Amino acid sequence: MRLVMNEPVDRTDRPYARRWWALLVLCLSLLIIVMANTALTVAAPDMTRDLGLSSADLQWVIDGYTVPYAALMLLLGAIGDKYSRRGALVLGLVVFAGGAVGGYLAGSSTAVIAARAVMGVGAALIMPATLSLLAATFPRAERAKAITLWTATAGLAIAAGPVVAGALLRDHGWSSTFLINVPIAVLAIIGALVLVPPSKAGHHDRIDYVGGLLSVIWTGSLIYMIIEGPHFGWGVKAVTAAVLAGLGLVAFVAWELRHPRPILDVRRFTDRRFAGSNLAVALFFLAVFGAFYYLTQHLQFVLGYDALETGVRMLPLAGAVFVGSALTGWLTPRVGMKLTVTAGMVGGTTALALLTQVDAGSAYGDFVAPLVILGLAIGLALSPCTDAIMGAFPESELGVGGAVNDTSLELGGSLGIAILGSLLATSYGDHLTDATTGSKLPASALETAQDSVGAGYAVAQGIGDKAHQLAAQAARTSDPQQAAQLKQQAAQLASGARQMADAVGSSFSDAVAHTSLVGAVILGIGTILVAVLLPRREAAVQAVQEEKAEEKELAESAAG
Repeated sequence: MRLVMNEPVDRTDRPYARRWWALLVLCLSLLIIVMANTALTVAAPDMTRDLGLSSADLQWVIDGYTVPYAALMLLLGAIGDKYSRRGALVLGLVVFAGGAVGGYLAGSSTAVIAARAVMGVGAALIMPATLSLLAATFPRAERAKAITLWTATAGLAIAAGPVVAGALLRDHGWSSTFLINVPIAVLAIIGALVLVPPSKAGHHDRIDYVGGLLSVIWTGSLIYMIIEGPHFGWGVKAVTAAVLAGLGLVAFVAWELRHPRPILDVRRFTDRRFAGSNLAVALFFLAVFGAFYYLTQHLQFVLGYDALETGVRMLPLAGAVFVGSALTGWLTPRVGMKLTVTAGMVGGTTALALLTQVDAGSAYGDFVAPLVILGLAIGLALSPCTDAIMGAFPESELGVGGAVNDTSLELGGSLGIAILGSLLATSYGDHLTDATTGSKLPASALETAQDSVGAGYAVAQGIGDKAHQLAAQAARTSDPQQAAQLKQQAAQLASGARQMADAVGSSFSDAVAHTSLVGAVILGIGTILVAVLLPRREAAVQAVQEEKAEEKELAESAAG
């Protein structure tokens, strides 16, 4: 057996024998690039303390990964198609691991942001390569099953990131959450060379670099606007990015419509199945990333779980994704894609609607049902959508197809964090203002507490620490009158600390309920739009039946 797999699948007369092992490598590659974001949600507090990050610094530590990741995927997917999809995967893993090492060694906010940006470039190479290699390696009859496992891996990564990060943070610093990516990336590189067959487009047309550059401009500007505007205000930067995104999109569409070999044939969006699938992916990750953003905060700050405990409590979502994915493989051939995807989106809407019942008295048990329903919904909806998106592209454009799917995913996730995260912050601040009206606490402390739930609890902790100091001072004072005054002040501060903590917890719980309601409305409206766009059941079932016939022919061919 060769140490390095060098024979392309398209040169063989039968399916690649080790294709399921190759899928394991592709899923491992997907796992680390999704975990890179979800792990950071629990490592952020330690990083903020150690590096003295401002709220703006922390936001760009998170989103410095997102901008190059989303902006570069389409162009890098096309380059992978032309030259080497496996080469793009391996190069992406090398770049990703290099950025992770940089993050581990970073000692300032600038260095961490730069490291995260490098990791984002690596992810932009990896993500479309995983889907294009999957589609190239598996025969069409088995592709839906492979994509189901790929989707389930993404769901697992969402919950696994906090678990891994939480376990590391118990004994190590936040930098360990960067370093853990390196051995996984090395393992994936070795696996890619040994198990994943090389693949590239069958033609050698020139790449539409102008279209690629325009896609980078409008996508990058849009993501930057989504991040900058809601979090830092609609100043010159955000407005300039919005204008640039709009002009770039118009120029991109106009160029692609005129180009004989466009990097992305935008006419595909007139196909209802393709457009509906992309819309479903974007809306689902808007809901998932938005909900994940505030649920992890609620579990950590309001319910008091540490990083590892928070991650473990998100695992029902991951398990439910696998169950939902298994159901998809059984349901779609029988009822069609439209019903399966719509059912998944209804489930996601239901999960968010259940979260509107969150209040100050909610315990972890109140979150289990929404997490399970949301996980089932992800499994039901995303696999058929991804399969439909990839099926719309010919073999020569599989990298572009993967990039389109992943860009929809990333745009949805960015919008979810931006829209729902901004709404959460505003709602929390408003509720806290109402809850502390008439309070004798200093105005500066109240203003600081309104920044975030973490800041609110930090203020309450600071007041409580001051109360303990005064109580200790009273115990050391020999003057009874002074000691009594100090005790009275300590008691007042202790009461203020409890009131502040209660106000912060109840305000954030109310904000979660309010934000979930908006998320449910958005996803509910999106469900109607997707249901209208997706093709009728008969057409979808016919397509699946054709795939089943192909699968039967494949099995007979292999047996022969």
